[in-house]
Amino acid sequence: MGKRILLLVSNDISSDQRVDKTCHTLMDMGHEVKVIGRLRPFSTGLTRPYPTERLELFFDKGPLFYLELNIRFFFRLMKRDWDVVHANDLDTLLASFLGYTSFARTDIVYDSHEFFTEVPELKGRLARKVWLLIEKAIFPRLKHVYTVSASIAEHYQKTYGPEVKVLRNVPPFKEWKKERTRAELGLPEQARLLILQGAGINVSKGAEEAILAMRELPEDYHLLFLGSGDVFEGLKSMVDLYQLGHRVHFRDRMPYEEMMQFTLNADLGLSLEKGDNLNYEYALPNKIFDYIAAGIPVLGGPTLESKRLVSEYGIGRSLEAIAPVLIAKTVEEMFSRPDQLSPYREATQRAYQELNWTKESVVLKSIYAGLDG
Repeated sequence: MGKRILLLVSNDISSDQRVDKTCHTLMDMGHEVKVIGRLRPFSTGLTRPYPTERLELFFDKGPLFYLELNIRFFFRLMKRDWDVVHANDLDTLLASFLGYTSFARTDIVYDSHEFFTEVPELKGRLARKVWLLIEKAIFPRLKHVYTVSASIAEHYQKTYGPEVKVLRNVPPFKEWKKERTRAELGLPEQARLLILQGAGINVSKGAEEAILAMRELPEDYHLLFLGSGDVFEGLKSMVDLYQLGHRVHFRDRMPYEEMMQFTLNADLGLSLEKGDNLNYEYALPNKIFDYIAAGIPVLGGPTLESKRLVSEYGIGRSLEAIAPVLIAKTVEEMFSRPDQLSPYREATQRAYQELNWTKESVVLKSIYAGLDG
């Protein structure tokens, strides 16, 4: 018999592909699902085959936002009309745990999308200590936990004890085709086009260095930023400062299918996370899997999980450091011969046969199959 599952997220749902894929898998298993997130000024309309609810909050960020969000979630959970609460990331875990495990004694599943307490934005702040206290109090009492990379899973198991499974955030499997040309997308038709995409283009992700690398590269190289993030506006100012507006292009975040049309038209995908924090050191960036699905080679950074993935599947090159001159030199080496990128493209096609949600979702299915009742 199917379960009633309530998924909680702190974002506006619309761009969260991991949650959407999770919902579809759970529905295919015969479960009833609903997602509650938040409504933001930029939120777009939603068309999903499952019910969603977005809370309009008074605070948009900071401690008061997280407090308000968890209070709203807590009182929503007090209705006790669900069999399972599925908490996405640490910022929904407190309300999930108090609202269900402490009172109703129903199941809780925890999906850690990242190494939350090690994100660079929390470094040296009191907020990190607060989140660590919450994590230490709750994590050892959880039974059903999974995360996005082996390194994060190993850390959590070693620190807190419970088994942590790995469910990489890979894209759904489908035959991606170029349905729009570069001209139709407003992109340079003859350029060697590099792309750096993501809904969180933030500090320590190498975006600034990518712009500086463009100063070292010949004029026929262009760079596309696609997405959003804390440094997005600052990047535009850098481009203006260095007069690179004719070679560096920006597109705001957009629906996944539309985004992939841009990715399919690129020649090389950049993933330039720095290893100056454990969250990025242990991360498997979503964009690498999107580049693989699109069949474009990858230039990755020096972080542990990224280097391991690029090397294991032979899908591109990894840098030893995120430095503009080194980025430019490696890019030129990868483009040095007409056929230089071909082996990497072929490797992405082989990798995609394994790195897709059809294969990966077996982990999610096993977790829900193991729930009591």
